[in-house]
Amino acid sequence: MTLEDFFTRIETQYKNKLPFAAYRKPREIKLSALLQESNHLHIVNDFTEKGFVFAPFDDSETSVLIPFEGSEFVSLSVEVSNPIETSRHNSIMNVEEKLQHKNLVNKGVEAIKKNEFEKVVLSRKEQVSIQENNPIIIFKKLLNTYSSSFIYCWYHPKVGLWLGATPETLIKIEGTQFSIMALAGTQVYKGNLDVTWQDKEIEEQKFVTDFIVDSLQSSVDSLNISDTETVKAGNLVHLKTMISARLKSDLKLKEVIGKLHPTPAVCGVPKEASKQFILNNESYKREFYTGFLGELNFETKTAPRSGRRNIENRAYGITKKSTQLYVNLRCMQIKKNTAIIYVGGGITANSNPESEWEETVSKSLIIKNVL
Repeated sequence: MTLEDFFTRIETQYKNKLPFAAYRKPREIKLSALLQESNHLHIVNDFTEKGFVFAPFDDSETSVLIPFEGSEFVSLSVEVSNPIETSRHNSIMNVEEKLQHKNLVNKGVEAIKKNEFEKVVLSRKEQVSIQENNPIIIFKKLLNTYSSSFIYCWYHPKVGLWLGATPETLIKIEGTQFSIMALAGTQVYKGNLDVTWQDKEIEEQKFVTDFIVDSLQSSVDSLNISDTETVKAGNLVHLKTMISARLKSDLKLKEVIGKLHPTPAVCGVPKEASKQFILNNESYKREFYTGFLGELNFETKTAPRSGRRNIENRAYGITKKSTQLYVNLRCMQIKKNTAIIYVGGGITANSNPESEWEETVSKSLIIKNVL
């Protein structure tokens, strides 16, 4: 299959109003797509299913599945040409939107000071008129612009059309080994990674790391926490910590996801109190923004360790279940000639409403840059 064939196949699927998920993982050259043969709406029941999952922010709502069975899986490796991960500051400021978001941030800070919760992630949406509403063209632009993010185009005629370039992994599981990313804190990239982080940003990232460790400690063995580092995603930099461990044999994937989602990186601390504040006070419904998406229970084959005793077995390898899920950030929903862009940021007691607004503007440019 050529690259042109790949995109033609996806475009045909879209024109026929059939569900699909097309994607590329961070820093990889493999493009993949799962193309459903019918327009039936499949849902996830217990996370033992195999396919591509698309889950909403509100974990009490249903997650959608493009199942492996009854779909065609296609993939090919292709080099990406010279990605440029910068954004032009060409945003037109909406005074009313700015005031509304600053008021929301103030409300969040007041609730924190009243000890209702320690941190909350507050977001907004922007509607942008677009001339080009062909999702394949927008998907290609995302692929050519952002090499270090999970790039996707997801469509179901009964749900909608979403695209994104998310920098954040929710969880990766290979057999019983898993890793999780704690990503938080945001600054505009200014040419290097030698960044001075403020107490607010360090505290915000620590909330995420501590929540993950506390949530999973009793369910895992050999827990390992990496040093925190500064990483670049598009025109922004963030603080990142990797947490890895081995799952206990009796732990189900549904339990792991239930403990983690939504994380403090997209919701807050404690989880239920901050989630209720979001549902009650944000002026819109997030739907799949700050939910998660990705490969669920795919099969991967790994070669056994080399050695004289294994020479005869090398051809067979070991098949393991693999799940790779990403947090749905830096995303947009396309409705006719309108792109709905979703952006947000973590609020703590030290948050400044003006700075928080500016952070959402910087994040919106990542998506606006390809429209």
